Amino acid sequence: MPKDDSPTAKQQRAPLPESLKGQLNTFRGQLWRVKVAEAILAGCFGLLFSYLLVFGLDRLWATPPLVRLTILIGGTSFFVFFAPYWIHRWVFGHRREDQLARLIARKFPRLGDRLLGVVELQNQEESKESLSPALRNAAMRSVASQAKGRKFEKALPNARHRSWSLVVLATFAIAGAALVLVPKVGMNALKRWLLPLSDTPRYTFTKIDPFAAEIIVPRGEPFEIELTLSSDSDKRPPHGTARFGIQDPVKSPLRANRSYLFSFPGQAEDGTVSIQIGDARQAVRVIPTTRPTIGSVSANVTYPEYLELKNKRLDLRAGSMSVVVGSQISLEANTIENRALDLGTLTVRILPKLSARDVFDDLEADPTSPEEESVEESLPTEPETFALRIVGTAMSSPPIVIGDTPTELQLNWRDSYGLDDDGGHRVRVEPLEDQNPTAYLQGVERQLVMLATDTVSFEILTEDDFGVREIGYEWAGQFTKPTDETPSRGDRVLKKGAPDLRRVSERVEFSPFALEIQPQKLVVRAFVKDYFPGRGRIYSEPITVFILTKDEQAQLLKQQFDRIIGELEDAARREQNNFDENRRLEQEAPEELQGDSSQERLEQQEAKEAENVEKMEELSERMEQLLSDALRNGEVDSETMQKMAEAMQNMQELSQQDMPQVEKELRESQDDRSTPEQAKKDLQEAIEEQAKVLEKMRKTIESANEANENFEASTFINRLRRAASEENGIASTLVKAIEADRGVSTIAGLTIEELDPADQRIVGELSMQQRRTASDVRWIQEDLGHFYARTQKEEHKELMEAMQTSQIDSGLEETREKIAVNRTFEAIGRAKKWAAKLTEWADILDPPKDPSAGGGEGEGGNNQGLDDNDFEFMLKIMKMIQTEQDIRARTRALEQLRRTLHLQDAPKDDNLR
Repeated sequence: MPKDDSPTAKQQRAPLPESLKGQLNTFRGQLWRVKVAEAILAGCFGLLFSYLLVFGLDRLWATPPLVRLTILIGGTSFFVFFAPYWIHRWVFGHRREDQLARLIARKFPRLGDRLLGVVELQNQEESKESLSPALRNAAMRSVASQAKGRKFEKALPNARHRSWSLVVLATFAIAGAALVLVPKVGMNALKRWLLPLSDTPRYTFTKIDPFAAEIIVPRGEPFEIELTLSSDSDKRPPHGTARFGIQDPVKSPLRANRSYLFSFPGQAEDGTVSIQIGDARQAVRVIPTTRPTIGSVSANVTYPEYLELKNKRLDLRAGSMSVVVGSQISLEANTIENRALDLGTLTVRILPKLSARDVFDDLEADPTSPEEESVEESLPTEPETFALRIVGTAMSSPPIVIGDTPTELQLNWRDSYGLDDDGGHRVRVEPLEDQNPTAYLQGVERQLVMLATDTVSFEILTEDDFGVREIGYEWAGQFTKPTDETPSRGDRVLKKGAPDLRRVSERVEFSPFALEIQPQKLVVRAFVKDYFPGRGRIYSEPITVFILTKDEQAQLLKQQFDRIIGELEDAARREQNNFDENRRLEQEAPEELQGDSSQERLEQQEAKEAENVEKMEELSERMEQLLSDALRNGEVDSETMQKMAEAMQNMQELSQQDMPQVEKELRESQDDRSTPEQAKKDLQEAIEEQAKVLEKMRKTIESANEANENFEASTFINRLRRAASEENGIASTLVKAIEADRGVSTIAGLTIEELDPADQRIVGELSMQQRRTASDVRWIQEDLGHFYARTQKEEHKELMEAMQTSQIDSGLEETREKIAVNRTFEAIGRAKKWAAKLTEWADILDPPKDPSAGGGEGEGGNNQGLDDNDFEFMLKIMKMIQTEQDIRARTRALEQLRRTLHLQDAPKDDNLR
């Protein structure tokens, strides 16, 4: 029964002929083998080449990790990416017959198209009715027969597996040779290739010891970089090269210590130094930075304990300081940069002392002389070094004791970057010896004369380099006449100082009355004490103070008056000479008076007159002071005082009115604008005024001489009465000694050795007092003789002869001898006798006034008496004012004395009770 022809009938497929199929399978196998081999060889080449690339690059430089990682990724990418892609393309992309036919068509286009058609016929599925199997088979056999004579191997793509094999073998051989010939280098490169991000260092034949990859150097200063070969370095290149940035390279030979030292100029900007030593390539980052510099330096000074001074902080920007010997110095410093310090030291050097002669010799010496020794060469070879305390940017030193020689303190420091200071900071410390203080007396003459009741003011100025402790003054007396009394001696502390007071002053009101100092010669000096242990008082230049009795002052005033009168007479003679010259000029004609020679003479006359005016002003001032001192004395009679006052008034009028008028007229006579007649008239007026001046000067001299004579005469009266008073005092003292103990004599009838010690002292004092009185009387006789020789007054002659006839000198000496051997009653009688005699002689010069003889001299006498009374009243007023001033001065002195009593350490004299 025939089969069913419906669409459901079975479809027919025709296989390729076996010969053709075999050819295609062979072609496929060959394609796959070649392309798989190429993929494997490409992967191997990528790995080997990446390894060799790292190996080669490492020979040139230290390949960075990222570069090595890139190379490794690139090498493995042949296996990871290229090989799968290549296999996928040529193996998985050429599995079917149609894919192979298309590939063959590239070489054999016509055959390839037929093969592609046969392959498509093979894959068609049609029914028998639509596709004849016989025709399809015939077509396949036809293509197969055509393909039989063809070699499909020629249709394969270009095969590179053989050349690639050679390349791989070559790279493998190179890699193997590297591992075999230089195993250390090869293994190092292999490790760096396999582990690109590891810190495995590059192997070099030239090995360098570890060094800093970044250094900080001083800005703008030359610096050096030193690299040292490792002991196991395979090679030791004789030279190395380094280059900073793009600057010229720097070379360094291999030194004996296996190092290379590269020197570079100063740099201002950051940069990198590339170093090449053999196959070693290194790089050092260089950062120029300013050195740490001092911003402030100060010293904390601790003074020696005895000075009692507070610690002081001194600024040392000047680099030098001076402190007292024994002080302790601690230095403190801060750097400007905001970088912490790492280290600090203090070096202490003792410098040699240089005397003034040494300095002079250094200036005179030849600087080129080999014998000259520098200061540095004489420094100690081993100075002391101390570590500084570091806190941030601050450093401080331990206390350093300063001796008596100059010292140099040198600070050195290093910051956290390792930068040292630029030579350090030096401080020169000059030791100061605690010098003696100084004291001065100011506002007083070196020698002065005063009464015991007077008060003199002066100022004490003291100074010390390290504080005044106390100031004051002291005095030491000396009698100018023989006496058994003890001269006055004492001192007063006026003011306490303080350690920080370098200058202390105090005004002194020196009153002999307040200090109970008798008339004598005193040496007064100020003193000052400082805080130096064991140093006593330091004294000023002394002044000499003569404390006089009123009699002694009167004699001194008399001498001053004599000098004033003598100088007044000299002034009168000069004025007379000027007057004579002016008269000569007056005799010239008016026209000649205005000639050059006459004008020059007039100018000289004017200058001489001006000089005489100045001298008269000086004399009037001295006369005024003399009058004031005479008033203070109180024992100059009013008549003498009145005549002295008249002389002073005339001298003042002469210096202020009369003589300046003469000078004025002489100046006007030289006026160029004046006519000859006017000049002549001015000269005549000057002569007229000068005549009046001469007359007034003559009267002034007469008045002064008369006052001087009265002054001298009055001194005899006072001196005689005082001597009489002394004799009466001696007699009274002896009488009291006899009646000392209830009317029972304690000294009468006893020898001097049998007397009580207190009575012996009294007898000795009376004997010395009698000697002084005898000496005063001898001086009175001598002065009286000189006075009579000048005045020729009868009363003075009578007195002089009476004293000579009485032999008072020997009589007073006999009285002293009686007192000395305790012949008491005889001494009393003799003392009273001479007291009466001295009083009698004083009455000769100054007779007692009769109380009933007053008033009634007529009108003229009353007027004169009224003038005298007015002057007496004026003198009393002046004396009251002067007394008030003396009281005030003594009060100030006593108040100062009261304030200073508590400052005395201990009483050193018996002048104050």
